[in-house]
Amino acid sequence: MDAASPLGEATLRLQKALERLEDAVDARMSRDHVVLSVEEEVQRMTADRSRLASELDTALTRAQRLEAANREVSRRLVTAMESIRDVLAERRA
Repeated sequence: MDAASPLGEATLRLQKALERLEDAVDARMSRDHVVLSVEEEVQRMTADRSRLASELDTALTRAQRLEAANREVSRRLVTAMESIRDVLAERRA
């Protein structure tokens, strides 16, 4: 088939169009793959964020309980020291 004939020219144009279409499909599939990878990463990060938020809430609650216990122990130590001072003061008198 002669490329100079109208049918040959149409065939060449069709082949080039098909090549461009294949390139476009390949590029689209590549972008779709990237998008899926990014979406999966976002889902993993969201799950990690939720897990970390839960762990942080647990740690904050524990820290608050420890702080309250620390205040109570400090209060009791002060009371015990005052009692010991009173007993020592009575013995000296």
